[in-house]
Amino acid sequence: MLIARVIADPATLETRLDAASAALEQADLRVAAATMLDFCGDVLQIMLPDGSPQAVAAILAEHFDPSDILVSDREIDVPHLFVSDMDSTMIGQECIDELADYAGLKERIAAITERAMQGELDFESALRERVGLLEGLGEDAIDACLAERIRPMDGARRLVATLKARGCRTVLVTGGFHHFADRVGEDLGFERVVGNRLAVAEGQLTGELVGAITDSSTKQRVLLEELEKLGDGAVSLATGDGANDIPMIGSATYGIAYHAKPRAAAAANGRIGRGDLTSVLRLLGIPESDWLAA
Repeated sequence: MLIARVIADPATLETRLDAASAALEQADLRVAAATMLDFCGDVLQIMLPDGSPQAVAAILAEHFDPSDILVSDREIDVPHLFVSDMDSTMIGQECIDELADYAGLKERIAAITERAMQGELDFESALRERVGLLEGLGEDAIDACLAERIRPMDGARRLVATLKARGCRTVLVTGGFHHFADRVGEDLGFERVVGNRLAVAEGQLTGELVGAITDSSTKQRVLLEELEKLGDGAVSLATGDGANDIPMIGSATYGIAYHAKPRAAAAANGRIGRGDLTSVLRLLGIPESDWLAA
């Protein structure tokens, strides 16, 4: 049995449900039942006997967008593990793009970032190219960038705090940099942070990285390693927005693409395209009265 949950415009929900049901039927995906879950904020729940969660999510997104969606092949419950990307997911910015602005290179570096997140460029090559362009930038620019530019995504603190209060382990894993991620992770309440390290000499960026690259395979590996520690039957949630999040999203019980690039959205069984990060809590069935303010 598949369980699909949808948050969309209440005024057009019924009409859109009819159209979505017809489209699902055409794809040999029969709707068994549809009900409203009022306890978690007007969430539409659709039951289907079988099918691909990703395929169902894609059809529902086509008919309900802008919408927030989660499709699961098991009973939806609070996860034991939450692993998230940072840039454009838990914060509203791409750190390297904002940092590049201090070097007068934002437009040039942002173009490379966008192509990498779309999956058009190899992540490691694109990362090294962008970091190389920052050679000579003062390390103090990172502190300024954090203070002036970097802000949590709406709902980020509340999502992390609420999941942690229910016993969920939280991990921030990013293709960005520890200079940013350590402080973002601490601010948002994550228990572990994994990322790349910028090389610094005499107070300036050298244009190099220190140690192994945190890329898409690293993100997936961190998720699987953390799951193994939790034991059999552990339920995982992953959120991200770009191509390098796809393996992590695809390996999670609930893989949610957050206002994501098309390739990431297509790989996910969940999508946030309408609301903020608290929509994840609604889709998990956690009533707003139980959310924690961070």
